[in-house]
Amino acid sequence: MSLSPRLRIGVDSGGTFTDVCLWDGASGRLAVWKVSSTPGDPSEGIATGIGQALAEAGRAGAEVAYFGHGTTVATNALIEGRGARTGMVTTRGFRDVIEIRRQMRPALYDLQARKPEPPAPRDLRLEVSERLRFDGSVETALDEDEARAAVRRLRDAGVEAVSICFLFGYLAPAHEALVARLVGEEMPGAFVSTSHQVAPEFREYERFSTTTVNAALGPVMRGYLGRLAPRLAAMGVAATPHLTQSNGGVISAEAASRFPVRTVLSGPAAGVTGALAIGRAAGVPGIITFDMGGTSSDVALIDGGRPRMAVDVAVHGNPLRVPMLDIHTVGAGGGSIAFVDSGGLLKVGPRSAGALPGPVCYGLGNGEPTVTDANLVLGVLNPTHLLGGRMAIDRGRAEAAITRLGARIGLDAMRTAQGIISVVTANMAKAIRVISVERGYDPRDYVLMAFGGAGPLHAARLARELGMARVLVPRNPGILCAMGLLLSDLRTHLSAGRMLPLSAEGLAGLREGFAGLESQAASWFADEGIAEADRATARAIDLRYEGQGHELMVDCPDGPLDDAALAEVTRRFEAAHKQVYGYASPEEPIRVVTLRLEATGRVPKADIAAHPLATTDAAESIIGTRQVWLPEAGAVVPCPLHDRARLGPGHRVAGPAVIEQMDSTTLLLPGQIATVDPWLNLMVEEAA
Repeated sequence: MSLSPRLRIGVDSGGTFTDVCLWDGASGRLAVWKVSSTPGDPSEGIATGIGQALAEAGRAGAEVAYFGHGTTVATNALIEGRGARTGMVTTRGFRDVIEIRRQMRPALYDLQARKPEPPAPRDLRLEVSERLRFDGSVETALDEDEARAAVRRLRDAGVEAVSICFLFGYLAPAHEALVARLVGEEMPGAFVSTSHQVAPEFREYERFSTTTVNAALGPVMRGYLGRLAPRLAAMGVAATPHLTQSNGGVISAEAASRFPVRTVLSGPAAGVTGALAIGRAAGVPGIITFDMGGTSSDVALIDGGRPRMAVDVAVHGNPLRVPMLDIHTVGAGGGSIAFVDSGGLLKVGPRSAGALPGPVCYGLGNGEPTVTDANLVLGVLNPTHLLGGRMAIDRGRAEAAITRLGARIGLDAMRTAQGIISVVTANMAKAIRVISVERGYDPRDYVLMAFGGAGPLHAARLARELGMARVLVPRNPGILCAMGLLLSDLRTHLSAGRMLPLSAEGLAGLREGFAGLESQAASWFADEGIAEADRATARAIDLRYEGQGHELMVDCPDGPLDDAALAEVTRRFEAAHKQVYGYASPEEPIRVVTLRLEATGRVPKADIAAHPLATTDAAESIIGTRQVWLPEAGAVVPCPLHDRARLGPGHRVAGPAVIEQMDSTTLLLPGQIATVDPWLNLMVEEAA
């Protein structure tokens, strides 16, 4: 008997754990699973996690109708310099643009600071004779024979990927398209990345960098997806994989293999999408997300029910000109290693023990204590196992490692462990100030949403550090990024560089530019098979005052582009400028820099259902007591241990307390109260 596909699966492959989320569209049931990641080949951990999750739920791979995937493959390849051997073809005189960069020091007073090596080394960056003017007209036609010779040189040098970046190529793509054709003829099988397709915007350095990074990551992503597909097929999963983009939407695996640069924040972006959906259901429009995993902490700000976007982000020193959720990452995760620096000060991260060997308590060979080891020694974590009993740990090993570290700074094990927590909390608070205070937002006006396996462990102290009054812990915080994949629509961002005045004389250019983007969006909708009723677009414009060096992105209203629309865009720009810089200059002319169009294809998503009030007493969720060392008391304090699965809407838990579940642990401090809302979230607040 054949099975009717109805399961939707979301998988987030992180540095330490791979999270799996199964949602049955017929019954509305949600199942979650967690396994250790396999850094050597992430597809192995994904297949293992899916297989175990399906077996645990008693389901078959043939029932899977949708498979969404958040991945760190592109990110890790970029950070570790494992991109493909990449060559570049560019306008004569411009091959060193990506190496000269912006002449800005990454650290002002560090004379030894090293810039990352460009993805395409200098001997593989070849120049050809061609030149376009600033308006897209041809100054010098492309010499096809010279271009073919350059392509052959790259072929003979063993290049796997080619980046094609011409001056003003985004305005007139004919030259880049011709060289791409030559690469197809002379280097069949090579990955080709053209700037007019990857980043059709002005600023040559950022456009060249983005295009070349995309080229370097192309064969890596293609190889990864090539390994994943047969593993899924072996389990009977026929659903086409979809990958999360850095903008929070998902794209097909085929699109991700052509534009891997769009996935460099794939996993964290899925978490923000999940947080956005949960916040909307719970009626919380202002959120600061706090996603703490095994290797890092990712934070983002959602204001008025909308996450902030960024279009000019640097990842490991490489500027990427693609729309991304404005996510700030620091090396502060459960596996972050604590050490004493040369000045005798305690430091934590960014170096991480990762999934293998992992924290000391895993017993896999690491001898340097981590944040997870500190929480274990303090008594916050279960002293014998994680993942609901499926992963044994050794508290004695962790305590011995922290004792050795403490001896170097004259502290006992408990105070050293608490010192590790205090340092990592300060690191995370600094990250949140970057995306809030430094952008003109007061974190005290927002709810801190804590997720990731380690987020709820640290959220209470982090909120107090920042003066935030409320913390929201989702029902399944440890797998929220995987859950986010089941709450995401298909989405792409299109852009067109246009230098125009924001005035009546620029209206014709605005209309022509947006018409071109809408045509591209229509083609994308058709390729993805999105029905007319499920299509949506939203316009935005990058603007700046005349003479400014940086711009701000503001929404452009729907409807006709006329004088009323210009007035509204001007108002929005001045409000945004005042928010970021503290002032506006109504008398200054405003310039258009880039036109943007967000195209969204609505797809079936998992439901976030409300539950009736619990009929039991909250005390019935207590499964024991745990001795936890709390700095607020300066001693070990007996804390009630609650089973999260037994908590329902209306239940209240007073701190100090520990709330355990398979995928995470929540710590409540003295003076805090957690209330379970109808969506099974924990809302933590300071007692009156």
